Amino acid sequence: MKKQQQPLTIESIKAAYAERRDEIRRRLGEFEAVWESRSDERLWEEMVFCFFTGGCSAKMGMRSIEAVRPLLLTGTHEELMNALLGKHRYPRARSGYIVASRDFLQEHCGLRLRKKLQSFENPLERRDWLVREKRIKGLGYKEASHFLRNIGLKGYAILDKHILRSLAELEIIDDPKPPGTRAKYLTIEEKLKNLAEVLKIDFDELDLVLWSMKTGEILK
Repeated sequence: MKKQQQPLTIESIKAAYAERRDEIRRRLGEFEAVWESRSDERLWEEMVFCFFTGGCSAKMGMRSIEAVRPLLLTGTHEELMNALLGKHRYPRARSGYIVASRDFLQEHCGLRLRKKLQSFENPLERRDWLVREKRIKGLGYKEASHFLRNIGLKGYAILDKHILRSLAELEIIDDPKPPGTRAKYLTIEEKLKNLAEVLKIDFDELDLVLWSMKTGEILK
């Protein structure tokens, strides 16, 4: 699948969606299966993956999670860091995120992430908790949204550089600069939801359409 070369338009998005709809729905089905598996260890793995992708690529995140998977529940900072050498750009910092966040979640909820996430009636409150809980390291609004989407929870915009550039190209936003506040994030998220309504494309599917048009891939 080649990267999108032509200008982004309503028509080109619809055409890309028609071409990739089945693949996109399969991928979203894989995310939903993570939630349905009822495994807290699997949810924790997806959270760590999103620690890895902040400021880095999805591919780097995938390489990194493969390297540390056996260490996710019990690995020390040093063990995790050594496993990440040559795999991640920031092996020391990201291994620190894992240990600090794991220690907090063990203390706070016994690492029972599923039960904790189910305790929020409001989807925005669920994401707000992930971002505002300072003892969980490495999750801003983009990364928290990425995590929630990857575990099968819907309705969250992952405003990474590809999505922001798409919205700027469509002149829906003025500047592709990442939103620096919750209010700005919610404003752009709402604009993306409005675009989904105009296109008559499911909101969660639209994210993967735009992402694939910019990268040529449908990853996670």
